[in-house]
Amino acid sequence: MITRLAARGDGITEDGRTVAFAAPGDILRADGSIERGTHYQVPPCRHFPECGGCQLQHLDDVAWSGFIVDRIAGALTAHGLSTEIRTPALSPPRTRRRATLHAESSGRIGFAVEKSHAIVDMTECHVLAPELFALVAPLRRLIHVLRPRRRLDLHLTLADQGVDLLVNGIMPDGLAAAEAITAFAEENGLARIAFDEGYGPEVRWEPEAVTITLGGVPVPLPPASFLQATREGEAALVSAVREVVGDATIVADLFAGLGTFALALPGRVYAAEGGREPVSALKAAAQRSQRLVFTEHRDLFRRPLAPPELDRFGAIVIDPPRAGAREQAQALAGAKVPMLAYVSCNPSSFARDVKTMCDSGWRLDWIQPVGQFRWSTHVELTAQLSR
Repeated sequence: MITRLAARGDGITEDGRTVAFAAPGDILRADGSIERGTHYQVPPCRHFPECGGCQLQHLDDVAWSGFIVDRIAGALTAHGLSTEIRTPALSPPRTRRRATLHAESSGRIGFAVEKSHAIVDMTECHVLAPELFALVAPLRRLIHVLRPRRRLDLHLTLADQGVDLLVNGIMPDGLAAAEAITAFAEENGLARIAFDEGYGPEVRWEPEAVTITLGGVPVPLPPASFLQATREGEAALVSAVREVVGDATIVADLFAGLGTFALALPGRVYAAEGGREPVSALKAAAQRSQRLVFTEHRDLFRRPLAPPELDRFGAIVIDPPRAGAREQAQALAGAKVPMLAYVSCNPSSFARDVKTMCDSGWRLDWIQPVGQFRWSTHVELTAQLSR
């Protein structure tokens, strides 16, 4: 019987054998066939399992939730940690609002094949928001006109004004290309289209300034900016962060990005971010909305906040990239701030950083998992740590 799932989603039997695309409760027969259990579901998409956009379409939500909890618990156990792990908040199908697709001059567009550079020519998708998927067919026609000499990366984001598209790998020139781009943008109601051949984005269409609303505040959206993958996932993470922060009157938001958490918190917020474009966008939005958010362009890997700086705050929010925040965690280990919300997209680097802090007197109170990338092995979470 399949008793658990490995990190990449393969089923593991009681005696340790690996079975691809098996769900917990499935039975591996002696002849190698599989008797399906109650947690197996027929994958809804014709492209599964070839397409690398999903790895777990064969699981029902109970099994997917269990996989997420096990990934987090395993990372904690590897560092001698344990805590309450809450029921994961799962984003529904067709809610993903940002994605990077790949395109060839032949018109083939889609996600890459798992562990390959080959492109699955997308004819349906059960994870992308409908507004993003609706652009796939029109994009094929545009690419045929542009005739790129190499593979393109298409960064799609659902902004307040519609779909924001950044095309990496080409800088179209000539009247025919300009007319085709304008017609494509107009006919499909794009918020913006920009191209980048390696020297920075050049906007070709933007009828009005593109924004993304965070915490009720419209924030200028630089092309291909990082956002939480779904609105539902963002709401779950923000809710957990607000629970940790409580009524703290002054909070630090580290790795603040565009302000997903800074603009959702009460009181005064110090927001530190290493990216120049997102911190400038957050600063402009805060000033325009008269929010008490004070920004600093700061590389927290090279110059983490030291304990005396951290101790000025009633709570800390930290949301580092996948590599985690080793240097900032070491500084937090020596700080006396009472509460911390750690948001992570990598249970392994999260557990490493939390171990550093717990060895210096912090307590890991609970973890709220979030499944934003539908049917994917990616795991997001918010955790509460306290002194």
